[in-house]
Amino acid sequence: MRRILRRDAYEYEMVVKEPKLKVSLGETFVCETEDALNGMISREDQLPTPETLGPRFERFEMNPLCGPIYVEGAKPGDTLVVRIHDIVVADQGVSCIFPGVGPLADSAQYPECRGPFTKIIKHLPGPSGTTSDGKGVLSDRIIWDLNPHVGCIGTAPVRPIAAGADSVFGQGQHGGNMDVRDVKKGNQLLLPVFHEGAYLYLGDIHASEGDSEFYGVADESRAEVTVSCEVVRRHIIPAPRIDTPTSIIQLHSFRPLDDAIMQAFRWLIDWMVQDYGINPREAYMHMDLNPDLRIHVYQMVKMGRINYTVGVEIPKRYLGNA
Repeated sequence: MRRILRRDAYEYEMVVKEPKLKVSLGETFVCETEDALNGMISREDQLPTPETLGPRFERFEMNPLCGPIYVEGAKPGDTLVVRIHDIVVADQGVSCIFPGVGPLADSAQYPECRGPFTKIIKHLPGPSGTTSDGKGVLSDRIIWDLNPHVGCIGTAPVRPIAAGADSVFGQGQHGGNMDVRDVKKGNQLLLPVFHEGAYLYLGDIHASEGDSEFYGVADESRAEVTVSCEVVRRHIIPAPRIDTPTSIIQLHSFRPLDDAIMQAFRWLIDWMVQDYGINPREAYMHMDLNPDLRIHVYQMVKMGRINYTVGVEIPKRYLGNA
């Protein structure tokens, strides 16, 4: 199985450039990713400061990406379907509280939450024998199930500067730093294609994360991500979408939060009507009445120009023969 090695996984913009790998439709390949902090912090005595993180931090070069990956057969106007086969994270991850970042950055009530602070989270193998389904150890008394997922993923947009193609603040129709917990093993991410070959990038793997990524840094980890790609011909989507075995999720990254959610609702109605043949009024009523409809706030970090990322999800059992 072909792969992009970790030593070659230090891209910080989703742009058209010489591919690191060319893959065929349906071909399975592996991306070896570095953690969001460029692998610069591995101990709790290493604090998230410019002195520790070095010149890359000063240039906002965080969330290093694998790519670009040229998908043979993908053309502008298609939808790229990225299948996540597996995500195996390293035996530990790191979460940091950066000074001046997060809702408690200037808290007088909880000064210990201001930062700088570093916490190492141990990762234990699960039933598979790997960390793909393992446990995260915060302390002797706090252990949870890991949920490895891809934090930053997308295709090269038409206008990288206007679209925000960088790996930290960039989000848009092409994807970007969305930190969506459902971009995980067993699910498919749907992305627009703007250039022949798509030019796929991915990185910023989180071993675990709470909804909203409250202070801006999840359980950041190195990983090996196994994926393959297909395309839906001549099918344009307005923003990234997720197709799970049991549901569909419409994503949107925008501010303010209520506008992001409202637009995701509208696009989910379009998806149901156009792809599943649901009557528009019936789809509209699902948005109001269906107790199984869910709103996800995946990312709500106030940092620079980064947008909030939301998702609206409906189970497939309401979509007819889906």
